[in-house]
Amino acid sequence: MARLLFALALASFLVPHEAFAWGRLGHRLVAALAWDDLTPQARAQITSLLEGEADPTLPGIASWADELRDNDPQLGKKTSRWHYVNIAEDDCHYDAAKHCANGDCVVEAIRAQTAILADTKRPKAERLQALKFVVHFVGDVHQPLHAGFGRDKGGNDFQLNLDSRGTNLHSLWDSGMLKDAGLEEAAWLQRLRSLPLAVKLPSPPLRPPATQWAEASCRIVLRPGFYPAKASIGPDYAQTWLPLAEEQLRRGGTQLAVMLNAALAR
Repeated sequence: MARLLFALALASFLVPHEAFAWGRLGHRLVAALAWDDLTPQARAQITSLLEGEADPTLPGIASWADELRDNDPQLGKKTSRWHYVNIAEDDCHYDAAKHCANGDCVVEAIRAQTAILADTKRPKAERLQALKFVVHFVGDVHQPLHAGFGRDKGGNDFQLNLDSRGTNLHSLWDSGMLKDAGLEEAAWLQRLRSLPLAVKLPSPPLRPPATQWAEASCRIVLRPGFYPAKASIGPDYAQTWLPLAEEQLRRGGTQLAVMLNAALAR
């Protein structure tokens, strides 16, 4: 256990201050779960769009939006606010005018990019980029701290001490708890696939219910104990909250599939 805690603390400590939702593993899991529930029509369109990619799969593009910081700094800076929305200060009630000026938040980014993806008259390159954004942002919005408090930057500024190492709440949720479980991707998928479907699969309207997703994630942040009462925490925190993180990953995969099926129905 001591070695596991040390690995968790070290991994979290090395995550940049502006941490990413779920980390690479979590985003790949959401994308792989979504692929399970795609219709043949949606799979065919996605396969066509992904031709020529280094890893032409949904998991292969799932972290693309995070990698823009290094691969395309200009686009990364332009879209940096698309990864989150801060609504916890307002009891998790989303107001576009207040929380998403100029459409720069994860809720409106999901809506806008889904519309681009669904428009078959647009160039393939635009639709491919939209697909990459959609796959990533649906994962983001299901990480509770990406719909949390602005005052602490979604938990990035909420410092914690784990086994005498510094970390923060955002990093712990992004990847720390997943890494602590010690599972490889295939084992994680088997574990998550065994969970009950978090939502029903009938196709929704084309514009996805991103507002509801963000508000539901935010309400998790407000649950008692989500923010530890003390800066020093032990393995009991992960034991309590990891099952909910797993539910959010499962839910994200299912929601992503529902949305992609609707957008790519033609």
